[in-house]
Amino acid sequence: MNLKICIAEDNYFLVKAIKEKLSFFDDISVKFHANNGAELIGKLEENHNIDVILMDIQMPEMDGIKATELIKNKYPQVKIIMLTVLDDDNYVFQAIKAGANGYLLKEIDAENLHKSILEVTEGGAPMTPSIALKTLNLLRNPGALNLKPRESEEIKLSKRETEILTQLSKGLNYNVISENLIISPSTVRKHIENIYKKLQVHSKMEAVMKAQKRNLI
Repeated sequence: MNLKICIAEDNYFLVKAIKEKLSFFDDISVKFHANNGAELIGKLEENHNIDVILMDIQMPEMDGIKATELIKNKYPQVKIIMLTVLDDDNYVFQAIKAGANGYLLKEIDAENLHKSILEVTEGGAPMTPSIALKTLNLLRNPGALNLKPRESEEIKLSKRETEILTQLSKGLNYNVISENLIISPSTVRKHIENIYKKLQVHSKMEAVMKAQKRNLI
């Protein structure tokens, strides 16, 4: 048995780390890697003979939750495991709702990652213990799920974050923003990650819409 895997992750070093973890196992081969959901869907159109996708959540262009939803509609046989640093209730809930078959945190070791991939192909739903606990708590107490920040909660963006959001709202990309503000693209990305966290969103469009609704930009 040789399981065909693909990885959706925009951080080159994390892709390398995942590939290294999987390289110990003869029954797994990584077919391709995509930097975001849109690129992943494009590659799947060329080759959807894939058993398992390891999917990051926060990616530019199209995040992992949206990609999961679209892929599950088109290729329901492909198993998707979220492999992310985010253990936020909201993300867990949305990923499961979108059709994810498993949810693991990136610090997982090689052996457990391998075991989880085998488990998901056999119809299981592998989850990092802390995620499984969150899921149980959500089932027991769905009212506790805070899908949207309470309107009374005040979101405070720094001056730099506001500048970046304003530029994003004009449809400018990371590179143009970094030139305009004379900072590196990686600094722009870092700020955008912080903006996503503060606004509890996971795409540029959501961030802009929410910021406009809250009169932050």
